[in-house]
Amino acid sequence: MTTVFDVPATELIEKVAGILKENDNIVPPEWAKNVKTGVHKELPPNNDDWWYIRTAAILRKIYTDGPIGIERLRSVYGGKKDNGSKPSHKVKGSGSIARKAVQQLETAGYLQKVKDGRTVSPKGRSLLDNAAHELKQELVEKIPELAKY
Repeated sequence: MTTVFDVPATELIEKVAGILKENDNIVPPEWAKNVKTGVHKELPPNNDDWWYIRTAAILRKIYTDGPIGIERLRSVYGGKKDNGSKPSHKVKGSGSIARKAVQQLETAGYLQKVKDGRTVSPKGRSLLDNAAHELKQELVEKIPELAKY
């Protein structure tokens, strides 16, 4: 069976984002179109579907590294803050974005709470593995050499 580890991450995230877009529980908050994703950013995201992409990326991240909490997710989606002539420093990403995305994924049934944070539920694992399997089949059709892997 094909898993998340067998396909390219960016393509899987885009595919899962399309699936999450159809789910009624995954909806960008009202403030999502105007918000920066962290203090290290100067502008909000350009992509209108950035909320679905971030939610799919969080789901994949919890699948690969789980159980994982909000603070760790903030660290993952952080970056370097430009301090002008002073040295740059690493800062964490937005906690509100991570928290709301995780809460929506829990409501949809893709995540579940455990002692050390959140982990992927069987429904979420099935969603990601099925998307990875479909993506692998699409890639094999485009590039037949991949069939041996």
